[in-house]
Amino acid sequence: MKRKLLFVIPLVLLMLLTLARWSGAQPAADPLLEGFRLVEVASVADAVEQLYGQRAHMSHEMRPLFTTKFAGPALTVLLKKEEHKEGASASQGMLDAIDAAPPGSVYVMVLEDGADIAGIGAIMATAMKVRGMTGAIVDAAIRDTPQIKRLQFPVFSVGIAPSTSINHYRFVGTNVPVTCAGVRVNPNDIIVADEDGVAVVPRAHAEDVLKKAQQLDNTEHSMMPFIEKFRSIKEAVAKFGRI
Repeated sequence: MKRKLLFVIPLVLLMLLTLARWSGAQPAADPLLEGFRLVEVASVADAVEQLYGQRAHMSHEMRPLFTTKFAGPALTVLLKKEEHKEGASASQGMLDAIDAAPPGSVYVMVLEDGADIAGIGAIMATAMKVRGMTGAIVDAAIRDTPQIKRLQFPVFSVGIAPSTSINHYRFVGTNVPVTCAGVRVNPNDIIVADEDGVAVVPRAHAEDVLKKAQQLDNTEHSMMPFIEKFRSIKEAVAKFGRI
């Protein structure tokens, strides 16, 4: 029993220290981002479609490692598939992007045809957390999931695999336009994520999209008690105009 305690206590202390560093690295509240953290991703996706006729949501394959909700500006990273023997040096740019990332940003990583290749693991997730990044969206697989769960660093990916990208991929660029899980992401676009999935809000339209998403949220949340009271979804839709 004592040996178990001696093993567990350092892990707990490490987690608390990492959490303290992450909290201390978070930027001051931005009203726009705070607004997106409160609305539902479904409402954000609907808002972009209704306002601009565009798809904003990523593929259904993009799922969270654990239950989470966040919003932040995109920092994009692109890697292309290429077999080589240069080792980690060919991927150095993806690490440099983390060390240069502004606090609060979301690491949006795209690996060409990367569903069976882990784009990030515990080491990169730890670095992102202590840098004060908000989360990661990885259009590829991830690995080291027990450690990332212990870190409680929010990560979405299209799967889990034990493989590495080293010697199989080459860094292309950071803060470049990418297509991530079916959606165009430009640097500094706003990423909004929750259990339903991930939506991308073009920065130029962010204020209008937030306002519309808040309206949609408010309408939907008003409909549920109405339905409970009158036991009719038909009457609710007629009254509120939303389904």
